[in-house]
Amino acid sequence: MIVMKFGGTSVESQSAIERVAGIVRDRLAQHPVVVVSAMGKTTNKLLAIASGAITGDRDRALDQLAKLRDFHLREAAGLGVDAEIDAHFYELTELIKGLAVMGELTPRATDAVCSYGERISSIIVAALFNCRGIRTTHLDSRKLIITDHRHTQAAPLFHETNRRLQSTIPSLAQQQQCVVMGGFIASSEDGVTTTLGRGGSDYTASIVGAGIGAEEIQIWTDVDGMLTSDPAILPGGYRVKACSFAEAAELAYFGAKVLHPATVLPAIEKNIPVRILNSRRPEVSGTLIVAEPPPCANAVRSIACKRNITLVNIVSTRMLMAHGFLRRIFEVFDRYATAVDMLATSEVSVSLTIDHTGALPAIREELEKFADVSIEEDQAIVCLVGDNIRNTPGVAAGVFHALEAINVRMISQGASALNISVVLPAADLRRAVESLHREFFRNPDPTAFE
Repeated sequence: MIVMKFGGTSVESQSAIERVAGIVRDRLAQHPVVVVSAMGKTTNKLLAIASGAITGDRDRALDQLAKLRDFHLREAAGLGVDAEIDAHFYELTELIKGLAVMGELTPRATDAVCSYGERISSIIVAALFNCRGIRTTHLDSRKLIITDHRHTQAAPLFHETNRRLQSTIPSLAQQQQCVVMGGFIASSEDGVTTTLGRGGSDYTASIVGAGIGAEEIQIWTDVDGMLTSDPAILPGGYRVKACSFAEAAELAYFGAKVLHPATVLPAIEKNIPVRILNSRRPEVSGTLIVAEPPPCANAVRSIACKRNITLVNIVSTRMLMAHGFLRRIFEVFDRYATAVDMLATSEVSVSLTIDHTGALPAIREELEKFADVSIEEDQAIVCLVGDNIRNTPGVAAGVFHALEAINVRMISQGASALNISVVLPAADLRRAVESLHREFFRNPDPTAFE
């Protein structure tokens, strides 16, 4: 069995789903389990509709919902699932009306609203497959992926999830040619709908692949694989033929958008290869992520970027020679459930970066009880990742040489010893990536890049 995940752009229309059907048909001998995202930008539209409903624009929200319903019915034309789609949009309409009355969008309600994108897209995909002669069973992921109650960012309960996956999917995959299910969505043990966080369809694919012991987990997207740089910042980077699980995890965490940061975790545990592929160019071999990739002559495998970063500087001369300074700082961030990306310390100062600033005013107020705090917004993280960094002299010198004309605010070599990260003004991001790419991919290893 293999798991094949297709993102929103891969299933954005009936013509796109036809292309997916062709890709799946070529792999029927491997008994594919297909995980799909919502169609196109459906999740964003659902969130906008819900937000509009609670802010008093009920009629406009319902009008937008009707247009979204028409879109799905149009793309499902001729597939025989109009009644199912209508039933889902009826439920969704009643939910939006309720939100308009309550005037509040709770995390639980957010999950309920967002879940409809994948629930409907998976019905349409399964129906089209069947109409094209691929014997397909549709499964509701909420019956199989079981999580805690942390709405909008739920954590899987793997023991129960794996039990349900094992008892359901392998037998169905043998009876049918294909199984289709929605990504991103799950439920708590008491049956309440939850989601795995934005981009969670990748995570679903990895959870399913690990749970059924798949031969390979394939992430089908709209690029040829993992590249040596973000194409939105620096077009023309090289395709990475293979990388390690550790490299992929670092790249995903630091902004490589082709992969959700949590994707590789279940795959690592079961040592299942993950392959990133392009649904518009299925002939390209993509990027293979494995425990031990072939050797690479270059020190750096890829450059990732993370925008919308805020730098927090915390200084307290009162803590000179005193213990507990870091503990007090991180207790504050922990209370407000705010994750820290990078960290640099001295005896009396700490600089750190965050990318979620919702609780920052409250965090700052607490920190200022024992320290001076300054905030620098509109920053970016640039992260160079490669297993060879730890064994290659002069990498840091190369970074400083490439960035000699840029005001670097912070630099850190990760504890994993396979990344070097810098914080710099967002306005300098493109220039920094261009310079670093020239420095480290002047002579790309043809066995590792294409």
